[in-house]
Amino acid sequence: MRTWLLVGIGGFAGSILRYAFSRWISEQTSGSFPWGTLAVNLAGCLLIGLFWGISERFEWFGTGFRMTFIVGLCGGFTTFSTFSGDALKLFQSGAFLPFLLYVFGSVLIGICFTLAGWRLVAP
Repeated sequence: MRTWLLVGIGGFAGSILRYAFSRWISEQTSGSFPWGTLAVNLAGCLLIGLFWGISERFEWFGTGFRMTFIVGLCGGFTTFSTFSGDALKLFQSGAFLPFLLYVFGSVLIGICFTLAGWRLVAP
């Protein structure tokens, strides 16, 4: 039951942070490109790498830390379903270059951010 609660607390915080950060990014940009979703997903990739590396580097960050921050917070913060919907909208509108840049940028840069976060703190 404790693990469920930790995941729930992290997910609650991550969802609120996602909404606030995505909204803020969207207010700073213009156009139809989903900058807010892209920024949230890339930030989430960096965070999950950092949290993963921290949990490997410092053994006192145990299962509770991983459940709260990696599964809960990052799971609630990142927005893959929103990413998929935004990508489909770009594709359906005929914006093929933005579609390709968004999809490949999100995936490739996201993987690089995850690796960067992990490398910053991993043993």
